[in-house]
Amino acid sequence: MKLATALSERSDLQRRISELGGRLNQNSKVMEGDAPAEDPAELLAELDRDMVRLEELIAHINITNNETVTPYGKRLTDLLAKRDCLTQRISILRSFLDSASARVNRYTKTEIKILSTVSVADLQKQVDSFSQELRQTEELIQELNWTTELI
Repeated sequence: MKLATALSERSDLQRRISELGGRLNQNSKVMEGDAPAEDPAELLAELDRDMVRLEELIAHINITNNETVTPYGKRLTDLLAKRDCLTQRISILRSFLDSASARVNRYTKTEIKILSTVSVADLQKQVDSFSQELRQTEELIQELNWTTELI
């Protein structure tokens, strides 16, 4: 099984487990004399099976991510950490740029002038560079996901 297939199955299982939780809650109580729409025992059994499979998949995915070395000598786990940090950094910097570049209108010349504390243009260049690095990292991760066999 390819890593990408395992990741897809993991995503499906996580969604199904979440839905099972909702279905369990919906069938947790009934009025006296009524029956639940679905048997909670069957739902709990399905939840148990799905959780066992999810645990297996996560373990294999983590092992594969740790054992897979990129052509640049980094492990796939390192790329995933880099991607997560770049994503968070870009998000924070974009929010900061939005704030720093927002115009503050003055209605008279006697009002206090508000200035940006950073060079918006220079910071935007940094964000663009981080964004390019993120795209390249994502491409490498996706390539490895489709070519790496699950361990």
